[in-house]
Amino acid sequence: MPGKAFQDCYPDDFAHCYGCGRNNAHGHHLKSHWDGDTTVARFTPRPYHTGGVPGKVYGGLIASLLDCHGAASAAAAACRAEGREMGSAPHMRFVTASLKVDFLRPTPIDGELEVRGEIVEVKPRKVTVRLSLSANGEVCARGQMIAVQLPDAAAKGTGQTAATAPDASAGVIEYR
Repeated sequence: MPGKAFQDCYPDDFAHCYGCGRNNAHGHHLKSHWDGDTTVARFTPRPYHTGGVPGKVYGGLIASLLDCHGAASAAAAACRAEGREMGSAPHMRFVTASLKVDFLRPTPIDGELEVRGEIVEVKPRKVTVRLSLSANGEVCARGQMIAVQLPDAAAKGTGQTAATAPDASAGVIEYR
């Protein structure tokens, strides 16, 4: 895919996400890109990504891929709406406020999955993204995400990696 992945534009202290963080050695390392006015990412599941049905992808992985691709797409769309490059300062960090997933058919585990995002709406600090996940050219899941931009103080990051971060219950951020 042409161009730098959205996730590769994140500063190091934003790059710890399990789904897409380049600094998380145990994560999926999802890479999202623009494809015209839509976004696209590809992921090849491994045999251990199976769910309750042999040969099919675990639904939690599908939701995780939609979640990470949606949040990255939201950040890219917000940058595009402001007429600036992804990764330029100040960095925008978007997180999931709402994610709805409809599982349309079992997703085969033996091949590449394609995740697509369509930007529905960009508002200050809030982006709505329509999502789909396909296998072998068939849409297996659809979703919709509302992503919100973290306040500047929360978005600055801690400088920690996933391996050194304290327990997540240390603080709670409300999304309004």
